[in-house]
Parts: sequence; structure tokens; C-alpha cells
Amino acid sequence: MDRRAQLEAFLSAHPQDAFARYGLALERARQGESEEALAEFRRLIGLHPGYAAAYQQAGQLLIRLERFDEARAILHAGVAAAEQAGNAHAAREMSAMLHEKR
Repeated sequence: MDRRAQLEAFLSAHPQDAFARYGLALERARQGESEEALAEFRRLIGLHPGYAAAYQQAGQLLIRLERFDEARAILHAGVAAAEQAGNAHAAREMSAMLHEKR
């Protein structure tokens, strides 16, 4: 069984698991399934709003897709979520992404 199938099987039994959902989103992005990856990141954010890496990875994916307005929106939300969770490092990284010229 490949990694994606393992993650999907695990999530069918544990749909709230943040780490597995994040892994599935990354796997889908790696496989070129951008919309599916974004849906997984959004699902993860809905379940675990403090999971800063989901905002950051979704923002990066949206930038690669040249969907800059959506990227800015999710990164702004990510900065707020990271600050609320006390994750200053993630907040700084996403702030830096927001200030890059694109």
C-alpha cells in the first residue's frame, strides 16, 4: 500500500487526525492534485484552526498556482492563527511570504 492509500485508510478511521490530514494534503500536492490538496488543507484548518503549517502550505500552493488573492487571504488568516497559538516562528514566516513581491 502506498503512502497516500495508507493516509486515506487511517483518515477513514480517524477523520479528525491533524497529522494524517496534513500528510494527505501534502501528498496530493506532490502528486499534482492541487484542488484536492487545497480542499484537504481547508478541511484541516476547519478541524484544527491553530495548525499553522496548513495555512503556510496552502498559501505556498496558491502562490504556485498564481492565485495571489486567495494566497494573501489564507496567509493573513494563518498569521492570526499562529499568533493566537503562540507560534511566532510560523507567524514570521507567513508574514514574510505576504511581503514578498509577486
